[in-house]
Parts: sequence; C-alpha cells; structure tokens
Amino acid sequence: MTSTIQSIRGMHDILPSDLPAWQRLEQTVADIFTRYAYSEIRIPVVEKTELFARAIGDATDVVEKEMYTFEDRNGDQLSLRPEGTAGVVRAVLQNGLLYATPLRLWYAGPMFRRERPQKGRTRQFHQIGAEVFGAHGPDVDAELLALCKRLWDALGIGGLRLEINSLGTAEERAAYREALKTYFAAHPDALDADSQRRLERNPLRILDSKNPDMRELIAGAPALDSYLGEASRDHFDTLRRYLDDLGVAHRVNPRLVRGLDYYSHTVFEWITDELGAQGTVCAGGRYDGLVEIQGGKPWPGIGFAMGQERLVELMRLNRKESGAAPHLYFVLVGDSTTSAGLALAERLRSALPGLRIQLNLAGGSFKAQFRRADRSEAPLALILGEEEVNNQTVSIKPLREAGSQQERMPVEDLENWLRKWLSDTTARGPVSDPPMH
Repeated sequence: MTSTIQSIRGMHDILPSDLPAWQRLEQTVADIFTRYAYSEIRIPVVEKTELFARAIGDATDVVEKEMYTFEDRNGDQLSLRPEGTAGVVRAVLQNGLLYATPLRLWYAGPMFRRERPQKGRTRQFHQIGAEVFGAHGPDVDAELLALCKRLWDALGIGGLRLEINSLGTAEERAAYREALKTYFAAHPDALDADSQRRLERNPLRILDSKNPDMRELIAGAPALDSYLGEASRDHFDTLRRYLDDLGVAHRVNPRLVRGLDYYSHTVFEWITDELGAQGTVCAGGRYDGLVEIQGGKPWPGIGFAMGQERLVELMRLNRKESGAAPHLYFVLVGDSTTSAGLALAERLRSALPGLRIQLNLAGGSFKAQFRRADRSEAPLALILGEEEVNNQTVSIKPLREAGSQQERMPVEDLENWLRKWLSDTTARGPVSDPPMH
C-alpha cells in the first residue's frame, strides 16, 4: 500500500476551523492600516540571496544557517524570504517609489526560516509588517506605536506590554559596541558558545541572550544610554512624551537591542506573558541606514513586523476570534422540503448579506440533523418540514440559549425577524462565543 505524503516538517496547514480567526485578523489589519493612510504592497516570496546578505548581514544566524537558499538554472543564488523589510526596500528603490515621501506601506504573507520547530516557531510562518520612509522625527515613531495599540484593541487582545529603547546613531552605537566588547572579553569563562561567537561579530547580540546563566553578566554590562548624544536623547525623550500624551503605556528596557547595523534610534517590542518563551508578538524600530545599504541614498525609515500565528493564538486565548459558524442551520424534514429550503436560503442570502446559512443537504433523521446543527455551532436552527412548507411557515429554535423556546412564524415575517436578530447579535458580540449546550 502506498504511504500518504506528509507536510514538510515545520510547515503547517491552516485548516478551515482555524481560518476565521486568521481572516478576522487580516481584515482588521487592512482596515486599520487604511485608516492610517498606509498602502499595501505585495513582494515576491523569492529574492536574490544577496538582498538578505546585505540587509540582515552575511554573518548572522539567519543568513548563515536559517535561509532556504538554492541555485536556479541560470546559476543565480536565490532564497525564500526570511523577512519582509529587505524586499520592500528593494521594491521601492527598483520602482522609484521611495522619494515620494513620506511613503507608508504594509505587507502580509509567509516567511521561511529553517529553525528548529517548536511551539510558536515554525519554518513557514506568516508576518504582517509596516514600513514608513522619509520621516526623521519621533512623531512617526509615536504614531506607529499608537497604530499597534489600536490594532490590539480592535482584536480584543489585552495584556501586551510595550518595551522601548534607543540605539542612537551609528557612531554612538559603534563606541558602545567597543565598550561591550571590552567588557565581555574580560569574562571569557562566563560566555556561552553563542556569546563567544557574537563577541567579535556583534557584541550587542549578547544582550539578547536568553541563557539564564548569562543574566548576571549581562546585567553588569555598560548601558547604551550613557553613550547617546544630545540629539539622540532628545529624539527618545520626545517620543516618550508623545506616547504619554497618546496614552500608550511603555517601559524603557536598556537591554533591548537590534543586532543589525542599519538600526538606529528607536527600537521596540510588544510582549505577552501568555505564550511562554515566544513572548514577542511585534517588534521593530528605526532603520535609517538600510536604504543606503541596499543602494539608495541615505533615507530614514521605520517599521515593524508581527507574527500572525502568535496573534491568532492570543485571539483564541482572549476568545475574541470571530467564528465562521453559520448563524442559521436549516433542518429539512421530508422529501418535499429540499427544494423549498434551497429557495428560501437563497432568498435570505440575497436579502441579508451578513447572514451565514448552512443547509442540511445530506439527508438523515430529525435527530441526526439536529446533531449536525449542534456540531455546526450555529446559534439558530430553522426547521422546515412538509407541514411548514404546506402552510408557508417556518420554526426557529435557539440552540445556544438555555430556556429559549421554539417559535413558529409565517415565512413572510422571517426576513424581518432575522434582520432584528442579526442586529442584536452583532451588538452583543460574536455569536460563536457562548458555550455549547
């Protein structure tokens, strides 16, 4: 017997039962980005490997170990994108979009990294990101963070905390890097293997270490704040004042860094305690050096990326995902009811576009059909038997409200009854939230 083919390790199907939360997330994101005057951009999944080697750094773990890289028939080195920002910068430079500033873009789609699969981390994962080009000041930093907060509120996700820091200018960061290198080099026996490797290449990454044995050493390291000049301090202080004025709570984390040379000034993370070790939901910062690295003239930029898998999981934990369960399940009893049921369902779909209807089209006894109605998670069953068809009536039975009674009404009254019910239900919240009876 031929064995079935399984999916690639770390690359998962998104099943119909999971998609409602994904769709709600994507629809909410698109709405909020539009309200902030962002335009969507769609970039290729495959790019030249050089693009990521330049942007991320050929000495980073992502480029050295984690990218899916291959040689095509022309001998070009290509890679599946491990992140979105580099491709967006390439696209705006190639298509002459960059200097129509300020340019506000957002994107969404799958990314690929060959990491060890674990909870909250897969080899194909999905990101939503935003990029703003051409704005130097802390005002755009503040608005970007306010946008994030509005998104969490719209999705019903609570408990996220915002941590921010300033990396200063490239010159300030270079001086800080040398101070870190001197400090950590004086404690070689306390460094783990990753930190020893990072010491020469980028000692700032040592501050990112999750090794608990490194905690005390890292806590004693020099602070970047003492290497910032007046202009960098002013940028950061003004950002904090704007956030206070906007009601965006935040905490300064002096150990929050980005290990890539193009980052400058503001960096930030939105963090949750509900997902275990994979606590960062959204991360970003200002990257005023990236456009120049990719071949453009020096040009300011700031952006973020958020993991869709983690956001969907938080939506589940907060029970704010919108279900795709039907509002109305048609129970059709008797040989003559199928045609009438099909026609009535089509009429209601035309009259009430927001109403989700599922018909029982597989036959079965009255009891079997109600079991299917229960499994569908529909809050209402519409019963259409031969008696109802002959008398031009229908019966409505609530399935999720204890003590609710079945109700019979003329077919001609059904549309208005459902319109009112749908309006009341929308005001109360998702219909799929109540527990099954």
